[in-house]
Amino acid sequence: MDTAPKKKIVVAEDDQFLSNAYRVKLTKEGFEVKMVGDGQELMNLLKTYRPDIIILDLLMPVKDGFEAIKEIKASPSLKNIPVIIASNLGQKNDIDQGKALGASDYIIKSDLSLEDLVAKIKSLLGTKLNSVKSISP
Repeated sequence: MDTAPKKKIVVAEDDQFLSNAYRVKLTKEGFEVKMVGDGQELMNLLKTYRPDIIILDLLMPVKDGFEAIKEIKASPSLKNIPVIIASNLGQKNDIDQGKALGASDYIIKSDLSLEDLVAKIKSLLGTKLNSVKSISP
């Protein structure tokens, strides 16, 4: 029986349908999932909660994803958390901006299945875990 702690994911998504779909799928995959509806809620949550990865929409009310990732990557305590941008903004300049701001990956929501998202998350977490292990004595 696997007793390893669940990997923690925060999803920042204002679309209720997508938010629920992400929550259901990621929970079934064995992740601990917390949902927020905008960038300000995300930043407030990150004051007390450290996820292993963040899924971030760009177009959200109050504080958009571009502002949120800037704050995350500027924070010494948050900057190493991988961020996957999940957006319907698919123009090259949007993708380039997201990656320039420090996103680990940028996905176009309309082009990606939930299974593909899970595979990307597991790949990033595996890479992160392997890099940590290789540093340890």
